[in-house]
This record gives sequence, structure tokens and C-alpha cells, in this order.
Amino acid sequence: VFIYYLTADDTVDTGGKDKDTYLRELNDWIVKRQLQSVAGVTDVLSMGGHVLQYQIQVDPAALQEFDLALGDLVEAVRQNNRNVGGQFLVLDAEEHLVRGLGLLSDLDDIRNIPLKTQSGTAVRMQDVADVQYGREIRRGVVHRNGQREVVSGIVLKLYGENTSDVIARLYEKVEEVQRALPEGVRLVPYYEQAQLVDQATWTVKKSLLIGAALVILTLAVFLGNLRSALIVALSLPISALIAVIFMGRYGISANLMSLGGIAIGIGMLGDGAIVMVENIYRHLTDPANAARSKLEVVHAAAREVARPIVFSITIIILVFVPIFALEGVEGKMFRPLAFTICFALLGSMAMAMVVSPVLSVYLLKRTAQRELWLVRGLKAAYRPLLGWAICRRVIVVAVAAGAFVAAAWAMTAVGTEFVPTLEEGSILIGVTMAPSISLEQATETVIGLEREIMAYDEVREVVSRIGRPEAGSHPHPVNYAEVQIELRSPGELPSGSMSKAQLIRELDAKLAEHPGVQLNFTQPIQNAFDELLSGTRAQLAIKVYGDDLDVLREQADLISAAIEDVPGLVDLSVEQSFGQPQVQIIADREACSRHGVAVSEVLEVVELAIGGEVIDNLYVNTRRFGIHLRFTADARLDPVAIGNIEIRTRSGARVALSELAGIRQIEGPIQINREKNQRRWTVQGNVRGRDLGGVYEDIRRRIDDEVTLPAGYFVEYGGQFENQQRAMARLRIIVPTVFVGVFVMLWMALGSHRHAMIIMVNVPLALIGGVAGLLLTGEYLSVPASVGFIALFGIAVQNGLVLVGTIRQCRREGLQQDDALMEAGLLRVRPVLMTALTTVLGLLPLLLSEGIGSEVQRPLAVVVVFGLATSTLLTLFVIPAVYGWFAGRSEVAGDGG
Repeated sequence: VFIYYLTADDTVDTGGKDKDTYLRELNDWIVKRQLQSVAGVTDVLSMGGHVLQYQIQVDPAALQEFDLALGDLVEAVRQNNRNVGGQFLVLDAEEHLVRGLGLLSDLDDIRNIPLKTQSGTAVRMQDVADVQYGREIRRGVVHRNGQREVVSGIVLKLYGENTSDVIARLYEKVEEVQRALPEGVRLVPYYEQAQLVDQATWTVKKSLLIGAALVILTLAVFLGNLRSALIVALSLPISALIAVIFMGRYGISANLMSLGGIAIGIGMLGDGAIVMVENIYRHLTDPANAARSKLEVVHAAAREVARPIVFSITIIILVFVPIFALEGVEGKMFRPLAFTICFALLGSMAMAMVVSPVLSVYLLKRTAQRELWLVRGLKAAYRPLLGWAICRRVIVVAVAAGAFVAAAWAMTAVGTEFVPTLEEGSILIGVTMAPSISLEQATETVIGLEREIMAYDEVREVVSRIGRPEAGSHPHPVNYAEVQIELRSPGELPSGSMSKAQLIRELDAKLAEHPGVQLNFTQPIQNAFDELLSGTRAQLAIKVYGDDLDVLREQADLISAAIEDVPGLVDLSVEQSFGQPQVQIIADREACSRHGVAVSEVLEVVELAIGGEVIDNLYVNTRRFGIHLRFTADARLDPVAIGNIEIRTRSGARVALSELAGIRQIEGPIQINREKNQRRWTVQGNVRGRDLGGVYEDIRRRIDDEVTLPAGYFVEYGGQFENQQRAMARLRIIVPTVFVGVFVMLWMALGSHRHAMIIMVNVPLALIGGVAGLLLTGEYLSVPASVGFIALFGIAVQNGLVLVGTIRQCRREGLQQDDALMEAGLLRVRPVLMTALTTVLGLLPLLLSEGIGSEVQRPLAVVVVFGLATSTLLTLFVIPAVYGWFAGRSEVAGDGG
């Protein structure tokens, strides 16, 4: 969640150490330890610079001269580097602790370690080895702006902690750490997620505030009564407050998804209060109720709509149950949204059932106010259209059915993806180089890329991580680098600057000119997200499983060639895990037996003399440094020098390593990846300018048609598509089950399965506008869009329940069926339009927003806004049209159907 680097001026006294080693020591023993003490931080990974070691560079000729072996040196260091305790002595009535001190403290102590006595003279470590400060072998480098290497720290957050709080505490600690650092050394944070979190949540908060304002304005216009509008408007902040209280109670943070739940629900939170207050106000201003007390009228009016309100809100809560059933990443992402919507809806139910009637008693007057011209005009326009629909039921139903069939067909043309990519405001380029490349050459290659990137005005800073930290969470080989590009803010750029998408296209074309590099353009969080999903650093992964590495590599190359021209597929690359040169030292067991040398002694030479090993530690106060033993560089320079290394036999003779082992040079894998109990090779790529599902279908078809895998080998598809498939498969099971539950709830609410079926007609009709919205806006069918359809179906059922309930009431009052349909439609056109319009206007800011984080919420808003627009119109005409067919023209009061 937080990455920084250390820099030092040329005036800093490094104590004789090179600057990179000096800064790494500061980071490991001062900065890292201080930052680890911050609440919410689980670890800090150091990368870059050099780790200081006390190195013993052994001269093999001197070993031979004094008849010593490497094991003698290792044993001597360990025997001369320890402290012990001797309990205590009682002297003059006081206890004195007894300590034996023998720890090594500096280079001279190591140099003077005695190894043996020869002709009465001690042979010391300095006689057979060069003992000096040295650098630990490293597998990672951090470089900045194409200018110089830096030392970096990567801060990892404890699972479950609030990111913004942790980063705020880190910034406070950074100020303390900076004061403790030597003069001229600076700690510079260059990446943290708090700004992204703040921008994303601000996008939602802004949309929430604008949506609330539009909803309140709509209420005032439709109700035509400021007091009524005020009562309904109060339900919005109070319901949101109840949701926030529950969020705190259950440990749900205020994030993009949880706040998005309130923003999505802002238009729905007033629906129950709208129906309640509108009905109370209508009864209070009805002359027929003039003789009754105000409290009595309010009580009766509230009871009349209480049951539909409770059931309609409960049904909306019920339709969000599928979200709780989502698994994996999608479940973790969208459960906070579902929780906050449900919490807020429970709050709105309490407002509608308890607070709104109470406030109505005190605030509403019994004097009728004339409806605003807008409402009068809507009713005047609706009356003849409704009459036409009632008389021509077949035409209305045919048009609705045709629209539904068209929408279902159009759904096949809508692209699919898992979750829209969150715009992070920065770029991360994964650079894969030749498997055989050295860390030094990889660094030079990346420096060249950095300098070309810094030439663009849009770029503020470039920091590259090549390879991996010595200890950390990413097992990247040295042929892989992550180039992180921080962009200037729009206010810092002159007019006419490139957008981020244009910059990526420019960089892709420019950097691809460098030979031997494969580029993968992504973003910091997206990169981690993709890697966690499928073990690869791309949106789409084609994984080939089998036994033989050569066959796997061959099949991966064939797959890459087959799919390289699939439209929308970019950054295509084959895993670079083969081509690492190796020097293999293979013990000759017969020769070892003949010369009296154990195979383990041969392998010890490989491990200790050639590779080197930390054999003990030296302590300087609280700092610990490794004591590293290895042959001098010229003794292990090449295979010939390695073959000349001599090993002492049991008889005391010395034999060259080449006589005990075969030495050969080959090419082999740089790493072997395994998954599902099989070896695995990966072809990966990103998707740009097209939907992920469509690209996957083309890739799958190409592979099926053009690639024939040998027996025992198979292909799997991973990445974001895998998660999308899992989420959609689960929704296909859960959503129909929930719809059955909704039908049962409606049956319970209305006491009639026929009336429940009338309302369920609204569910498929809601699909029409949602699909049209996705097509018109160019959005894809994703998990957020699916959540939008779920919300849309719930709202559509709610509106249908309000209208059918009123029709039944009119029938119980003795009206003929067509008259009841007309009367109920005119009575409920205002609350139905109000509930629909408040929901649409509440979501409109999310639909139009361009801020960071809006990408994830927009598909949901598109589906609900467009779907509700068509669903509401169809509700007002289709339900009255089909009512007679389901309910029967002879329906009477109490008929359960």
C-alpha cells in the first residue's frame, strides 16, 4: 500500500561504504524497523542497494599450502564467535552475573581467527583468505528516472486493516524517521493507495450528494407540498445514517463498493416514505374524511399501505441475496455493496413505517393544495393512453413481448467482462527479457526504457523494480522488471497533452523497438489483482499442462502463433522460463569411491567454495551482518577454473574436481512452474478495445481448430475471465431461486398467485431497457451490470406491487374492472413515477461521472437507469392490460385467486 525510496547527497559521510550499501543498511536497520512498528503494517520489504557482508575470500592455493579444508575454516569461525552465560557469583552480599564474551566484533577479529599451529606458529584466517567488507549476492535492483539506483521499501498492510488509516499513520511515522536519518539522507514516498482511495470514494460521495439533491428536488415538484417533500427527504439521510451505523457495527469500511451501495440505493431509500406520505396526504385532503380526527385518518391511511411497503422493501432486500452467494474475488468486492444497500433499505422501512406517519401528524395540513402543472399534465396525458391500453390489450402485450424478444436477442451482442478496469492514474509496465540475461544487463536495458519514458511531458517519475527482493512475496527472476510510471496531474500539463490511453499506445510502439523485450501494460493494483487471480500478470492466461517441459514449450509457441492476430488481444507473450545457461557438476560415483571422497564432499565444494554461504553472523550493537565464505573470484571464474579446484581425500592426498565429477554446459529452464499437480506453461495477454468474453471465445475457437495437443496434455483458461465465468455460473443458479422466493413473497403479500403472476410480468420487461442501455453506452455485461439487473428486477417488482395493490383496493370498493384499472392507474401514476424517477436521478450522477472509481459503478447505473425508464412505462400500461386475463373479470373482494 506504500512504496518509498531513499536518496543521499554527495556530502553524506558513508563511513567508507559505497552509497548504495550505506543506504541499504539505513533502510534495513532504521527505516524498516520504525515503519514496522506502525499499527496495521505487517511487513516492509527492502529492495535495491547492497546488503553489507563480512566476506572471507578463500585462496585455494593457501589452503593447499597449509593442508586445510573449507570445513576447517567454517568450524574455526563458529568456535570463535559466541557468548555464554556462567550464572552468577555472590560477592560481598551482591550477585554478580558471570558472562563469557567471545563474539567477533570487526574484520580484524575475523582475520586473527587461528586455524592451526604449524612449526610452532599459528596459522590465522588472514593467512589463507582475504577478509573484507563485501556485498551480499542480490537478485533485485531498483532504479529511478534513468539516472541512478535507489534503495526502496515496500510496505505491506495487515489483512483487514483500513488502507487510508494505515497510510495516514505511515506519513506521521515518516516525519519521525526523517528526523532520525543522517543529514542529507531523504525518505521519499513515491506510491501509495490513499490518494486513489480518496479519489475513488470522493467520486461516489459526490455522486451521492448530487443524486440526493436531485431526488429532493423531484419530491418537491411531484408532491407539490413542501412539508410532504420534507418528510420524504428526511428518510434519505436517516436511512444512510442507519446504514453507516450498521457498517461500523459489522466492520465494513467506507470504500468504493460500500459507499457505492448507498449511492445506488439513494433513489430507492425514499420509495417507502413516498408511498406512505402520498397516501396520508391524499386521505387528509379528501373531503370524505373531514369528520374524522387527523390522527385517525393518518392511522387508517398508514395501515392501508403498510403491508405493500413492508413486502416491497423486503422483496428488494431479497433480490440482493445472490450477491451474498458470490465466491472468490467477486464476493469480496460486492458483498459490502449488498450489505450497505440492505442496511439502508432496513432504515428506509423504519422511516416509512414509523417516522413518516408521526411527522405527517405534526407537519401535514388538511388543506388541499392544487397539484403542480407537471403532475396535472402527466395525468391528463396518461388517462387516454391508459384507456387505449385497456381496450387494446392484445396490441400492448404483443408490443411488450416483441420488445422482450428483441432485448433477449440483443443480449447476445453485448460483450462480457469480469469487472471494468479501475483507473488508477498510473501505469505499470511488466518487462520480460531473455531468460539468460544477467542482472547487470537487465538493469542496463531497463535504464534505456526509463530514459525514453522520461522524455514524455506527461510523465512525472519512473521507478523500476528489476528482479525481486532478497526476501519477499514475489519470486520474479532477474529477467523480469516492473516499470512504474507516475503521471502528472491534469493541472500540471499544458493543453494538448496526451491522455493516458494515448500515452500507452505511444509507449507501446516506442518501447517495442528495444530488442529482446516483451511488454505488458497494466496498473499497480490491477497487476497484483491479475497475479493473485491466476498466477500471471495479465488479464487472460492460457495455461498448458503436462509432463515434458520441451513439449509444453512447443505447444505454448503453437498456441501463441494461432491467436496472435485475434482482434483486441494485446501484449501477447509466452512464458520465458527456458534458455537459462547452466554449468552442471555431476558427481562421478565410481571415481569418488576410488579416491576415497564422499559425494557430499563434492557437493560441498559446489555449494560452499563456488556458490558461497553465510556460515555465521557478526553483531554490531543491534545490527546483524552475515559472515560469508567463498573461494576468491579467480578460482571459480569459469568451468576450467572450477575443474581445477582440489579436494582432500581421506588419505590426505588432493584430487582435482574434474577427476571426481563431470562438468558440462547446457541450456535449461530458469524456473519450473507447477499447478494442479502438473507442470505448467503459460501464454498470457491483455485485452484492449474489446470485451474480454468475446476475445476469449475467439481464442478458444482458434485453439480448438488449429492446435492439437498430445495425449496427457490439456489447456485451461485463467485470469479475470475465469472469475467472470464462476460468478455468472453461480448467478444462473441463485437468481432463479430468488425469483421463486420473490413470487412466494408476492403470493403471501397479496394472498393470490394470480396477482403475484401479474407483478412478475414486470421482471422480464425490466430486461429491455437494461440491455438497450448497455448497447447504447458501449458497456459490457459484467458482474456490476449483473448486480444492476438484480436491483432493477427488485424495483420493478416494487412498482408493480404498488399498482396491483391499488387495483385490488378499487375492486373491493365495488368498481368494475376497467373502471378500477383506470382509477388505480390515475391514483398511482404519481407515486410510481416518483419512485422510478427518484431512483433514476439518484443514479444519474454515477452514470455521468468520469472520476476515478466511476468505471466500476457505471455499468450498474446504466442498467438501472435505462431499465427503469422502460420498465416504469411498461408497468403503467402492461399490468393494467394483462390484469383482466390473470385476475378474471368476475373478481370480487376477498377472492384469493
